[in-house]
Amino acid sequence: MTSKTTTPLTFSLEPPDNQRLAALCGQLDHNLKKIASYFDVDITSRGPLFSISGPEKSAEQARLSLNELYAQTKEQDSLNDETVYRILRSVSNGEETEGGLKIRTPNKQVKPRSRRQHHYVRDILTTDVVFGVGPAGTGKTYLAVACAVQALISDEIDRIVLVRPAVEAGERLGFLPGDIGQKVDPYLRPLYDALYELLGFERVARLLERNVIELAPLAYMRGRTLANAFVILDEAQNTTTQQMKMFLTRMGFGSKSVITGDITQTDLPSETVSGLRHGIETLDRVDGISVTRFTPQDVVRHPLVQRIVEAYDADFKKC
Repeated sequence: MTSKTTTPLTFSLEPPDNQRLAALCGQLDHNLKKIASYFDVDITSRGPLFSISGPEKSAEQARLSLNELYAQTKEQDSLNDETVYRILRSVSNGEETEGGLKIRTPNKQVKPRSRRQHHYVRDILTTDVVFGVGPAGTGKTYLAVACAVQALISDEIDRIVLVRPAVEAGERLGFLPGDIGQKVDPYLRPLYDALYELLGFERVARLLERNVIELAPLAYMRGRTLANAFVILDEAQNTTTQQMKMFLTRMGFGSKSVITGDITQTDLPSETVSGLRHGIETLDRVDGISVTRFTPQDVVRHPLVQRIVEAYDADFKKC
């Protein structure tokens, strides 16, 4: 690493604990090197004493990251790359970690990982209609499913209904082999994956069998009224304005709707207005409806995903 000219920032992590310090630093100082590279600083350590050389702001961000990660080692024996990256991104974006808000499901506790995720979850818990709009990897669908599972387990609702435009733009279900479940299954796979992680395979299978969890193509929602249900419309950028209006007017008493999508990845014909884009523009100021707009900085997948999204966004702006 290049040498720095600023006065080193020195501090001590408390309480000193060799096992936790080893977890913080990682094997062969893997985590320290990752932090140093991320903020472009030099980090040296001797037991609980740390010294950071670099620009003042970067050194302070590295210190905050080390403190946050050391706090994580109180509950975790080791720190994986995902945890390290999440903390680094939160600190560099000037976000405080949201420690108080947790979604409790049978298999795991889910915590928002950014300020926008925190606001999104808070709105889902307190608002009847929520739009989550933004690029892939920002947790829109996963957090919505987690909130739905929590509501079901705590008996706040009677069932979960997961809806998606079954075939991009056209919904030509008749051309696919099998019964309705087999036709829709491939397009709802991301929702299945979230359910399996939060509830487990066997419980999901039982709930599907009892129709407590229902997977439905958007084309089959017309004429229904959904009461006491948590309804999630995923990939909503591929709805038309008429389909979006139809979906939103399915709500019955005791129901909650979450609509997720990325308006930059619409598969509709170029002359067709996306129901998601039209919906958030039309309903943004309607009382009882909230909109969370995620950005590439909220991406919680591999660090490369954020850079890929940013690169494509920059390229699209040139067109």
